[in-house]
Amino acid sequence: MENPQDIFSSNGGCLIDIVIEKYLVESKESVSHVQLACSMQDCAFPLDGTELCIWNTEDPSHQLLILRGHHQPITAMAFGNKVNPLLICSASLDYVIMWNLEECREKVLQGLVPRGTVMGSLLGKVLCLQLSPDDHVVAVCAGNKIFMLDIEVWDHCTGSLIYSSSVLSAYPLLSLFIDAESRQLVTGCADGQLWIFSLMDGHHYRRVARVDLRKKTETFSTRRVKSGLCSQPEESHLPSTSALGKGEQVEVTFPVLRLAPCDLSLIPNSACGCLSSENTQCVWIGSSVGLFVFNLANLEVEAALYYKDFQSLSILLAGSCALRNRTADRKALCLLASLFGGKIAVLEINPAALVRAQQCHSVGQSLSVPASFCVLPTSPLYLGIAKEKSTKAASQQRCGDGQWLACGLANHLSLVFDASLTGTPAVFSGHDGAVNAVCWSQDRRWLLSAAQDGTLRVWSARGAELALLLGKDMFSKPIQSAQFYYIDAFILLSSGPEFQLLKYHIDTCKDEIKRYKQKSKSKLICRLSMTGAVDMTSLSAVNDFYSHIVLTAGRNRTVEVFDLNAGCSAAVIAEAHSRPVHQICQNKGSSFTTQQPQAYNLFLTTAIGDGMRLWDLRTLRCERHFEGHPTRGYPCGIAFSPCGRFAACGAEDRHAYVYEMGSSTYSHRLAGHTDTVTGVAFNPSAPQESMGRPVDKYGYMGH
Repeated sequence: MENPQDIFSSNGGCLIDIVIEKYLVESKESVSHVQLACSMQDCAFPLDGTELCIWNTEDPSHQLLILRGHHQPITAMAFGNKVNPLLICSASLDYVIMWNLEECREKVLQGLVPRGTVMGSLLGKVLCLQLSPDDHVVAVCAGNKIFMLDIEVWDHCTGSLIYSSSVLSAYPLLSLFIDAESRQLVTGCADGQLWIFSLMDGHHYRRVARVDLRKKTETFSTRRVKSGLCSQPEESHLPSTSALGKGEQVEVTFPVLRLAPCDLSLIPNSACGCLSSENTQCVWIGSSVGLFVFNLANLEVEAALYYKDFQSLSILLAGSCALRNRTADRKALCLLASLFGGKIAVLEINPAALVRAQQCHSVGQSLSVPASFCVLPTSPLYLGIAKEKSTKAASQQRCGDGQWLACGLANHLSLVFDASLTGTPAVFSGHDGAVNAVCWSQDRRWLLSAAQDGTLRVWSARGAELALLLGKDMFSKPIQSAQFYYIDAFILLSSGPEFQLLKYHIDTCKDEIKRYKQKSKSKLICRLSMTGAVDMTSLSAVNDFYSHIVLTAGRNRTVEVFDLNAGCSAAVIAEAHSRPVHQICQNKGSSFTTQQPQAYNLFLTTAIGDGMRLWDLRTLRCERHFEGHPTRGYPCGIAFSPCGRFAACGAEDRHAYVYEMGSSTYSHRLAGHTDTVTGVAFNPSAPQESMGRPVDKYGYMGH
């Protein structure tokens, strides 16, 4: 290798806002597939295999610090998180060594040979290292195993094996990252899979999620195309073999070479578009083809930097990389090694420019679930104003109190239980098909049911008598969803590719002579179809207070927002899930608790095999992804707690799961069922206290 002081060359920077190649290293020895390391001021890489080279990035002319102690080639290294003292850990087949850089530099100035502390030996081929936020523990990935080495109590004989992926993945772990705020361990494999585990007390390293990086980048590209940010699918981002030398062929994959914190809180919100930087937990993912900003809350790619897109970069395919944020200038430093040859480049990245260039415009800011404008004379809802005025006072007094629990069954019946689930339930019979939906009116007088037989029925809640029947001749396809809407002024239902808004009247007069002649009636006010005329799979709107918003989901995996005050579609969320959404659940609150007005803009969606997602209507963004519950083949129900703090869902393992909104892993796993839990519901009269009570206080039903 050349003289250490002569190996660095600078291109002088370039006029590109997103990334600049600052320096280029030419090494005789390839460091591909070696975990490199970056700190705020230093970069580290192997020198001639067994020597650890520390280089100061603020002044490249400074003398390189060379650390010797390994007898086998170094395969991984990682800096600590504290500035004083600044630690670096290195690993090879023989040793795992911890170095105190301040002490090492003092030794060099004294003419002595710096020595490190051996943390472990013969653990196997170490592919990646990660120090805990307090620098007390080192996580070591050797093959497909993770060891935890305690720096203060290590006795060279014991180590904590916390995870082995031999059952889950045939590919070795290449990188890992510990997020202190969410208390999660993120690991990356050679096959492009991310595994996320909870480090919370009592969770026993529970798996939170498994993510396929290639699929996530494809979804990210598709969303950008559909949002108009790019004109065509970004197939060019996958490097072709023409980028290599003649005769060289390579199969392009997405190995997770490195994981590092990406602190967007350092970036002003105005620079992040609709991506809020305040509560967003992101990591950098370094791969062979590019760098990605990955959101740990919603498990989505937020931004992508492909090396091939920047002609000024010397490395198009990476074999290893290291990343570090710099708080002083809000930039990120990237140490990149070529997959082929001995090139090592130092890149300076502007995260704000990268995120700003790739985030969608926040078209949903003017949307709000609580009505913020008066009903327009041209609105389909204008006919409900009269009832709004006459029922407002009464409706505020007579709201859902959680005394009764209704459920629809596959055997054509609807049942109403006492909330204690004791006694004989009331039976509502009349449908000739499985009941798809049941819904209470806001004043508790009526129960609505819709079934696969193509009919919709409104029943008297007290006497289980039929009050209104809408026949199958009114709908072209079976009703998928149905509910009362606008504080009982309308009935809202979906059939095929459209939803219908119906004005209805229920005759409550008792006439024994004409009791079999239906006097109740309904009138179609409007019908609206989803973009592309795809069949609807779910529909949701708030009935507990006045709202102009209707949410729909289609078989093309989109979620579409309709504004009934304007009488048209207001926004479309493309690729909401990997499969069609089978339920939308809004945060409707309860009269027994209060929430901030903006909290009512949150809603949940779920799809088979893709967990549950939390969305914000104002930004049309997924804020969090919950997938710790198994739903691989059956549509399991979801529910929002009245206090807005929790979400519940059914699962195929005969359990119901409860999640806190601020965490991606479940807080409660409720047993008691003998089969798949298909539906869940919270008791509106016990919005928070129920979290510590027996299972039946949750009021969920399943079979």
